[in-house]
Amino acid sequence: MFARKPKEPIVITRIQCGPRMSQAVVANGFVFTAGQVAAAPDNASTAEQTRQILGQIEDLLAAAGATKHDIVSATIWLADIADFAQMNSVWDAWVAQGATPARATVEARLASPQYRVEIAVIACPDTENSPG
Repeated sequence: MFARKPKEPIVITRIQCGPRMSQAVVANGFVFTAGQVAAAPDNASTAEQTRQILGQIEDLLAAAGATKHDIVSATIWLADIADFAQMNSVWDAWVAQGATPARATVEARLASPQYRVEIAVIACPDTENSPG
């Protein structure tokens, strides 16, 4: 039988913790963001909302000691999959080349009709990033 090693406690840090959810959580060296939507969605195109969201994600990652180079996974929800190219044009200009994360993009009904895109990421700071 294998002897179990005593587990070290996992330190959890919550960023912008609210009554319903935190905007980001750091646990066991990983940063998990909540799904981010545009702060000013009214009359904003999918591209404009995507730019807003990616800025918010950069701020959350910075608060957690990470950068966009540390993102290992992204999930993107679009209210209309026809907006895929619009979102992708902003994403492609923003994402760290050579450190692109695994990603899934799906169409979904979002929390409110003015939201056209929502993005959540998982990052792993303090690691060596090597291109694939």
